[in-house]
Amino acid sequence: MIKFDFQAVELPLARPFAISRGVRTAVTVVRVTLTDGEIIAMGECTPTAHYQESAESVCEQLESIRAQVESGLTREALQQALPMGSARNALDCAMWRLDAAKQGKSVWQLLDMQAPESVITAETLSLDTLENMANAAADAVSRGAKLLKIKLNREQIIEKVAAIRHAAPQVTLVIDANEAWLGLDLDSLFQALHEFNIAMIEQPLPAGNDKDLVRCLHPIPVCADESCHQRADIAGLRDRYEMINIKLDKCGGLTEALAMATEAKALGLRLMVGCMLGSSLAMEAALPVAVQAERVDLDGPIWLAEDYQPALRYQQGEVWL
Repeated sequence: MIKFDFQAVELPLARPFAISRGVRTAVTVVRVTLTDGEIIAMGECTPTAHYQESAESVCEQLESIRAQVESGLTREALQQALPMGSARNALDCAMWRLDAAKQGKSVWQLLDMQAPESVITAETLSLDTLENMANAAADAVSRGAKLLKIKLNREQIIEKVAAIRHAAPQVTLVIDANEAWLGLDLDSLFQALHEFNIAMIEQPLPAGNDKDLVRCLHPIPVCADESCHQRADIAGLRDRYEMINIKLDKCGGLTEALAMATEAKALGLRLMVGCMLGSSLAMEAALPVAVQAERVDLDGPIWLAEDYQPALRYQQGEVWL
């Protein structure tokens, strides 16, 4: 019989993290532990209030299927037992690790995939004043960053991007608006940003209110984040996005994330893999999808005051396994 435990854990941040919707100084994650004899397997999720989740609601979902899990619920059955979201993610990832360990394999081997030595990941520039964001970009460049993700709202968009590009002339830049650009002249804005060699713009308009993307020109690829949660969403996004951002916490785990990657590629959409704030335990689970993606943003642990051990290593703009 499998022993099933879970707990909420608050992780203080090393510095404030700001996006268009607010500022955080700590993040609460939920960690799942599955024990089968001598084998212990864990998973981690980050409940997101924007998606009507909390640590309490995630723990309630997990408690609701305790008996099924302890009686041997399979990964396949889990996809119907819980809806997409953080609770299913933590349990799904723990199940992948448990299944692999029971066979004496890694998750990579279970998937018949070769684990890379490292993956280039974005380093996020938290929303701040123009001067502070430019300084943060310069600091990231000094540490070897190769890809910077710029968090923006509606204020000083061009000015901030210009300052960051000046501070990081050779680095790949992507922008994340977190749904903040509703009502702006997107044609003019996209054209102006194109001059700074921006590689991608993520979720400029609110989910469910992104039809204007159909009509405007896309000199820069646009990526769906909040508009794309699961496989069923993908086909309806092709007329307005060139890319989708797969996050395990949104879709409900590695099982659905792998299926989303397959579906997106079949439909001609490019891939990004992202994350919520969280520890290396959560980021490591996403790597089998990340190796299939054009852009990777798995820098959650670098914002933490203290990471989960054993931790992934972040160095020279890459995450090292």
